[in-house]
Amino acid sequence: MVAGGQAISPEQLLADAAAAMRRGDRAAALSCVMQAEAAAPFDPHVKMQKAMVHRASGALSAALAALDEALALEPYNFLALLSKGALVEKLSGERLAAKIYENALKLAPEESSLLPSLKGPVARARDVVTRTREALESYLRDSMGPLDQVGGELAKSRLDEAIGIYAGRRKVYNHEPLLLHYPRLPAIPFYPRELFPWLSELEAATPVIVEELQALLASQMDGFAPYIAFPPDAPVNQWGELNHSRRWSSLFLWKDGQRQAEVCVRCPRTSALLDKLPMAHQPNFAPTAMFSALEANTHIPPHTGSTNTRLLCHLPLILPGPARFRVGNETRAWAMGQAWVFDDTIEHEAWNDADDLRVILIFDVWNPYLEPEERERISAMMAARNAFYGA
Repeated sequence: MVAGGQAISPEQLLADAAAAMRRGDRAAALSCVMQAEAAAPFDPHVKMQKAMVHRASGALSAALAALDEALALEPYNFLALLSKGALVEKLSGERLAAKIYENALKLAPEESSLLPSLKGPVARARDVVTRTREALESYLRDSMGPLDQVGGELAKSRLDEAIGIYAGRRKVYNHEPLLLHYPRLPAIPFYPRELFPWLSELEAATPVIVEELQALLASQMDGFAPYIAFPPDAPVNQWGELNHSRRWSSLFLWKDGQRQAEVCVRCPRTSALLDKLPMAHQPNFAPTAMFSALEANTHIPPHTGSTNTRLLCHLPLILPGPARFRVGNETRAWAMGQAWVFDDTIEHEAWNDADDLRVILIFDVWNPYLEPEERERISAMMAARNAFYGA
């Protein structure tokens, strides 16, 4: 646009539009924005201003078209996506808006960096996304029918998790081993009991193990050492609160493939039982078997283990109150006399919500999907890696 023989910049035209809006003159505001667009047809900011004027005038479809023009020029424009979600919600309802809001939220700044004027719209977007995902999950479950009519434990848990993931309410968890990822093994949080026929024998021995543990606690509590003990030069990451802390401590019966004779002598029946179980024997690596003690109201943060070639077994021994354990998307409460086997290379965490000490027995077993010859070669491979770096 030219005024008095001098061109008016798009910036000035947008400022004039803003002034007209403050006066309530929406027609003048739109005229200024359209002139700015003619001068700068590929400026997404101009398209956003056009959308704002249309929306204030009640022309929601025109506002939506202007936002689409802005997004065509700048697909990752957070404000354009958030505004589009709000318009689609007004025009077509929450379900269609939810997907747009999801994309906007992926681009949203941290809460602490949000402008005050945006906190309400962002909160609204989150609410719409949450409600839509909850409604979708309920709809999927109603459409599929009861899961208790489907196969065994593994099939039920797979379907249950798949529904949550498909609805967007649960995230996908995969193996994240710290040392060795062995390919083509299933990522199963809690393994089906039928794969471990010895679990019932272990559970039946709970009173015997508890009796020996109680004797240890009465006479050898000092033998329990902090489980997390990073050297001073190592980054502690999520372990800051538990590093060198007795809030999470352990007493080993086996450690990195070495039998801890003194403790095993103090727990002869527990030790004899472990000797009968199919623990993962690998020189200098496994098995590891320990009493794991977690103080009252203590949380073990999310973490992963070393390799998916072996799994961990938990047997609760002292449960003074509620205590929980999460692997991937599944959270379970410990119960006396009930053991489980899980893949610790899937993110997991634990809580002792009680007001006293919680103790469990932990030991590792081979992944049941490995063949005997594979186990031998895996052990040889891991030993060879140590020898390579040692040399």
